[in-house]
Amino acid sequence: MPNHIRRTTQGWVADFYVNGKRKQLRRRTKAEANDAMGRAIAEAELICFENPRPGRPYEVSIELPEFTCKCPFSGYPDFAVLRLTYQPGPRVVELKAIKLYVNSYRDRSISHEEVTNRILDDLVAATDPVWMQLEADFNPRGNVHTVVRVSHGSRQPC
Repeated sequence: MPNHIRRTTQGWVADFYVNGKRKQLRRRTKAEANDAMGRAIAEAELICFENPRPGRPYEVSIELPEFTCKCPFSGYPDFAVLRLTYQPGPRVVELKAIKLYVNSYRDRSISHEEVTNRILDDLVAATDPVWMQLEADFNPRGNVHTVVRVSHGSRQPC
C-alpha cells in the first residue's frame, strides 16, 4: 500500500480505486492516509491500483484456498478453492482487498454458479481487465464434485 500514498504540498494523498472508481483521499499525515485506505479494504470493497506496466501483456494468478458460502437449499457450508487468472487492463486488484471481499461471502446463501459469476462480474467492473478467468473448485459433497469456470475478454499472448 505505501506505493499508493504520496506526499503533496498540502499533506498526504491515498490514491486508489474502489469498485472501479478512482478515489483520492487527502489527509494531514501519512498514518491518516494509510488508515483511510485500510478502512476501505476492511469494508470488503475491491481496492485497485494503477497497472504499473500497462503496455506489457502479463498474467496475474491468485489462489484463494479457503472460500466459503452457504448452500441456498440445505444451509450447509460450501467450501471451494478459487483460482483467479487475469491479464490486467488499467487497474490491478489489491490482494488484501480481494481476500476480504471473498470472505464477505462466508454467510451468504448462494449457488456455486451464481457466486462464481457474481465474483467475476465484480472483479471485471473493478479492474477492467484485458482477460480474466475465475475457477471455483468446490469440495465434494454427497459424492458430487463441482467446478465452475467463467471468463471475460480475450486472452493475449504473454
